[in-house]
Amino acid sequence: MWECPKCGRELKKIQQDHFCVKPNSIDEYIVAQPEAVQPMLQRIRETIRAVAPESVEKISWSMPTFWQGENLIHFAAFKKHIGLYPGGEATSEFAERLAGYKTSKGAIQLPLDKPIDYELIAEIVRWRVKQVKESDQND
Repeated sequence: MWECPKCGRELKKIQQDHFCVKPNSIDEYIVAQPEAVQPMLQRIRETIRAVAPESVEKISWSMPTFWQGENLIHFAAFKKHIGLYPGGEATSEFAERLAGYKTSKGAIQLPLDKPIDYELIAEIVRWRVKQVKESDQND
């Protein structure tokens, strides 16, 4: 176990990434990240906002989240990638486009050492918005 000298939290790994203070907004989240990653996070945020203008920004699970009746998508910065979390079906739906990325059920890793495909993010969010609207119509 390792104790963070800033917040005193005990963590499993030495120097493990964590938030000492939970962010209250996406702005706070982005500012707390390394400077090199901030523009990428801001552009992801802008990409999502452009495609899902009716969604609400919030922090959920300590990650930036866009909500539209349900979670549309979360994103988070890590040491070597940015994680996108559009839900379980997205990785299946976009399997061909995601072939070069590490994925797991509901999660996509965008490596920081490669250009980010913002259009792919926009397509995934469009698909999620459509899913949510169809779900609302069926209720």
